[in-house]
Amino acid sequence: MVPSPDAVLGRVPSGTSLRRELAAAARSRGRESSVRAELAELRDRIASIAVPAVDLDGARRRVADAGGEEGRLRERVATLRGDVRARRAVDAATDDALSELKSTAAALANAQTDRIAAEQALDRTRARAARVRDVHERRLKLADRLKNRRRDARDELAREIYPEFRDALSVVPGVVPADAGPDPSEYDGPRLAASLAAVRIADVDGPIAIGETTDAWIDERGESAPITAVIDAEVVRSHGAPVSEPDV
Repeated sequence: MVPSPDAVLGRVPSGTSLRRELAAAARSRGRESSVRAELAELRDRIASIAVPAVDLDGARRRVADAGGEEGRLRERVATLRGDVRARRAVDAATDDALSELKSTAAALANAQTDRIAAEQALDRTRARAARVRDVHERRLKLADRLKNRRRDARDELAREIYPEFRDALSVVPGVVPADAGPDPSEYDGPRLAASLAAVRIADVDGPIAIGETTDAWIDERGESAPITAVIDAEVVRSHGAPVSEPDV
């Protein structure tokens, strides 16, 4: 989801890029990109695609377990048959050995059935996993397309509001507005100055949290006007780390 303008611009330094700041400022003033409808459609399509879990490893383990049990019983049957033959060779009683052989042979038959069933289940799980991979790939392609269109929307909004941003730089100490260039990609001034100008042209609801680096930066440039006059907003002091970059 696209973060709210306050989430992007509610703190200086913002910890994000100039284009994100400008796009957030544009959105705060009710501006919309030309791809807004497409973005909504892509989000809906992605949300409608469920990628079910497939336990392929579990199916493989069941085949291995069934095969192991079958092998163990097969060896036991072979041992019991040898025991019966040995008893017969010396005219010893074979009733108990034959009884155990019969029950073990029956268990072996069941184990063979279980192993075949497990292998068939594994084949079905592999086929299901292949279908799920196709679904997952389709979802990833849509997600990539959404990411690209979000970038297009961000760039469009940033370019649209850039002239107002350049004008706002005239109030911010430490930067020459004429050096900003005609496009966001050409801005080569201080990032902190850009953040202050972006906040100034935005319509945010709450106070702006000002970090220690911002206060120091203003003081170093001998700015006599209060920070509230620079950003045209209420401020609170917050000397923690900048917020992490939002996923726009």
